[in-house]
Amino acid sequence: MKVYQAHEIKNISLVGGAKSGKTTLAEAMLAEGGVISRRGTVAGKNTVSDYFPVEHEYGYSVFPTVLYTEWLGKKLNFIDCPGSDDFVGGAVTSLNVTDTALMVVNAQEGVEVGTENMFRYTDQYAKPVIFVVNQLDHERADFDKTLASLKENFGNKVITVQYPVAVGNSFNAVVDVLKMKMYQWKKDGGAPDVLDIPADQKDKADELHNALVEAAAENDEDLMELFFEEGSLNEDQMREGIRKGMVARDLFPIFCVSAEKDMGVRRLMEFLGNIVPTVSEMPKPVTMKGQEIACDENGPTTLFVFKTSVEPHLGEVSYFKVLSGKVKEGDDLVNTNKNAKERISQVFCVAGQNRSKVNEMVAGDIGATVKLKETKTNHTLNSKGADYRIEPIHYPDPRHRVAIKALVEKDDEKMGEALHRFHEEDPTWQVEYSKELKQVLVHGQGEFHLRTLKWRLEHNEGIKVDFLAPKIPYRETITKAARADYRHKKQSGGSGQFGEVHMVIEPYSEGMPDPTSYKFGGQEFKMNVRGTEEHPLPWGGKLVFVNCIVGGAIDARFLPAILKGIMERMEEGPLTGSYARDIRVCVYDGKMHQVDSNEISFKLAGRHAFSDAFKNAGPKILEPIYSVEVLVPSDRMGDVMSDLQGRRALIMGMNSVKGFEKLEAQVPLKEMNGYSTALSSLTGGRASFTMKYLEYQAVPTDVQAELLKAYEAEEED
Repeated sequence: MKVYQAHEIKNISLVGGAKSGKTTLAEAMLAEGGVISRRGTVAGKNTVSDYFPVEHEYGYSVFPTVLYTEWLGKKLNFIDCPGSDDFVGGAVTSLNVTDTALMVVNAQEGVEVGTENMFRYTDQYAKPVIFVVNQLDHERADFDKTLASLKENFGNKVITVQYPVAVGNSFNAVVDVLKMKMYQWKKDGGAPDVLDIPADQKDKADELHNALVEAAAENDEDLMELFFEEGSLNEDQMREGIRKGMVARDLFPIFCVSAEKDMGVRRLMEFLGNIVPTVSEMPKPVTMKGQEIACDENGPTTLFVFKTSVEPHLGEVSYFKVLSGKVKEGDDLVNTNKNAKERISQVFCVAGQNRSKVNEMVAGDIGATVKLKETKTNHTLNSKGADYRIEPIHYPDPRHRVAIKALVEKDDEKMGEALHRFHEEDPTWQVEYSKELKQVLVHGQGEFHLRTLKWRLEHNEGIKVDFLAPKIPYRETITKAARADYRHKKQSGGSGQFGEVHMVIEPYSEGMPDPTSYKFGGQEFKMNVRGTEEHPLPWGGKLVFVNCIVGGAIDARFLPAILKGIMERMEEGPLTGSYARDIRVCVYDGKMHQVDSNEISFKLAGRHAFSDAFKNAGPKILEPIYSVEVLVPSDRMGDVMSDLQGRRALIMGMNSVKGFEKLEAQVPLKEMNGYSTALSSLTGGRASFTMKYLEYQAVPTDVQAELLKAYEAEEED
């Protein structure tokens, strides 16, 4: 393969809703470019893109797949992204390293939630979008309805470049209003016959051509002047205007294909090669220090590793984009994330599981290498003279979590290693061991996402696992002040143990004044503050420890032991064993013994005094509340709202967003278990949601009673 220069390389994300036909379109483009000799099918489990066993098992894409094809002297790099919202991490990865999004739309369904979700990500990353209406040969295809839904959702920036002469079983021709020609295919697709536009289509084609010319002219003042002077633009001028409009996201062209029959694919590839912006026409990547990296093949070498995977017979494969300079086999680079040297042993051009060794890759290109020792996803590699470090790709917050347990205890370590590796391959799979809950938790984007992880553990790794309901990380606090004292006394021959601690505890809030006095049972307890320590807690909130000891009742050397005893009880709250937070403790009196007092005595006295006071201080259980946004079709709004209210949700607002309704709510984490499945069932898979931790709030009285009862039963067991 020749070494392509930056101006000859186009990097494109294949995105869209599930079942829109992205993988089939990718097969057709690779076959047309001669990268593969025959097209595979998803049903036949022999596509270049979906080659992992789990993808064959479920019949949908799980990982973003790097592909390329060559067409008319250009190299077109594609990343085929999963369509399911559960695997959105693939699209996020892809859009971070490509320059244009090819949005595939199912002509049977029009704009779906998956289309809308993917479009929002293209907007977030400011990527040009081309809409490709696919499956026009299907008997249920409806181009006019699809076009209307595109315009309704994305506005008049959606511009027709092609429209079908007929759809359904008779689909075999499109009118191209940029070329002003009709493309017609024989039954097997492939190369079309390029014909004049039929008389019965001429008026419609002229009208759409004029709209396209006007849209192209609007993106350049010189073109606009030319358009006003001459009333039209030639093809090259239109290309320039369309390119500028796409870069500014002021123009979204529409193309028509049947990927399965290879109709319209060649013309689409021609448009991609001629008009899609190159790397140098898009905003430059920025380092964590704010430096821009120019796409300069003569600059220092900089690679950004955006994906890693472990593949049969190869081991760990690192996929990279060349941001600057050139990379070739044998290059020694420095990983600026790890400050470690790496040697590039081989450089591959990648088409799914097919990899071809190449001599060199230049700025703008996408490739892969193997056997890197320290380098992982989101790492930057540099040659001498550069110390760039690229901002890591940021992924959506998890929306679904489960506890996971190996059925055979000896598999625990092996399971942990596999889960860590899976996270490297898909960062939206997040793994944590919760010391608080005593569970291994896996977080993901939805039930299907985590079910896929389970399948891989069991079938690829041979580790049988069980999914369990995750415990909720409750917190405990108090609502009023309380006093307690406790004497720890133990005598067992020789020196004994003695420590007595008197304390007042109360709810803590930022900025509250120092304590002066408290009244309990008609008696006043004055506080003389000698010192205050604030301890931010790893699990949130604070413990404030106030020394109010006077007259040497307790020696200062025992205060750290008292604090330690209190902290131990904060780590295992008196109500349910959950972490306690936001409490101020004033130790104001006590007693000690010249011989028998020691640190363990005061630690135990402090622990028990705190526990006794806690139970009399209006103890309250807090639960994590999440901010939830649901994007739902209008006709399912009532069902979704009722379901949320049944989950103790507080509806915060609602508004319309391009054909959908957006519900904003605050929902307890406990009630979100299984929500992704329930929402899909309620809306036929047409809704999506995001959730993010908001705060802790007190649980209702009836819920607290249930939790206390359950904890007591657990303790008895």
